[in-house]
Amino acid sequence: MDSITEKLLGIVSDWKGASFKGAYNIRENSGCAGRQSSENIKIENKSDNPGIIIKIGSGAQKETVYIPACVTHGGVNDLVYNDFYVEEGADVIIVAGCGVHSDDEEEARHNGIHRFFVGKNARVLYKEKHIGTGNGSGAKRIDPVTDVIMDENSYMEMDTMQISGVTSTNRLTTAKLGAGAKLVIRERLLTDGDETAKSDFSVSLDGEDSGVDLVSRSVAKGNSYQEYHSVIKGNCRCTGHSECDAILADNGRVNAAPELYAGNIDASLIHEAAIGKIAGEQIIKLRTLGLTEEEAEQKIIDGFLK
Repeated sequence: MDSITEKLLGIVSDWKGASFKGAYNIRENSGCAGRQSSENIKIENKSDNPGIIIKIGSGAQKETVYIPACVTHGGVNDLVYNDFYVEEGADVIIVAGCGVHSDDEEEARHNGIHRFFVGKNARVLYKEKHIGTGNGSGAKRIDPVTDVIMDENSYMEMDTMQISGVTSTNRLTTAKLGAGAKLVIRERLLTDGDETAKSDFSVSLDGEDSGVDLVSRSVAKGNSYQEYHSVIKGNCRCTGHSECDAILADNGRVNAAPELYAGNIDASLIHEAAIGKIAGEQIIKLRTLGLTEEEAEQKIIDGFLK
């Protein structure tokens, strides 16, 4: 691995400069820079597409598997297909950060297509950070696709965050939930300059007593633009909640369009959306504590996206 990869790994996946403990796969510029399986988590190459298959056995209890991906220079268009098979009763943490870097005029891009098959009574915490770095004019693009299929009484929490520097991102997430399955999604996005970000969620509640809680928080600064679209389909007795909160700064723009579909009389669905600027009294209060206006604004943004 080169020094840029190590720096990106430290940001997106808590790399400590030695090695990950347990199972991991490090992707660098469309290749594998390191891999290790564990007793309960097996990682192997896909035979039909670039990418890996991660098999998480029922013996995995509170184990962590790391699958970060890094692009360290322009001219790389990385595409990877990763499939996760989580056995019945497993309890696992998946860390899947991505960083793209360019110091030249060429585009650096990563497209990660992830499919999750979550078994009965299994629990998954999926953590993902994205960042773009480098002083070049080349675009830094990250376009993740996430497809989730959840079996009976399974639980999955997705904690995703875009930190800064990503020129454009198109984030597509779909999920189908079986009986008693619960999905929690927490998305946090920061855009600045002329950056654009699109988030599209589609969740189908197909099993009795399934439920989803989807919350997106975003900050649009500079001349950046964001779009948020969510669809929750309640096809049975189920619960669904969608919430989109956005802060505007400078000339930032946000278009939020949450959508609900109730296909059953016992589907209980709700959505909320709020867009606005930072309140002046919040700035004033922090400035009385000795902060400049810029420092106060950043403090508020950091707290909002925490």
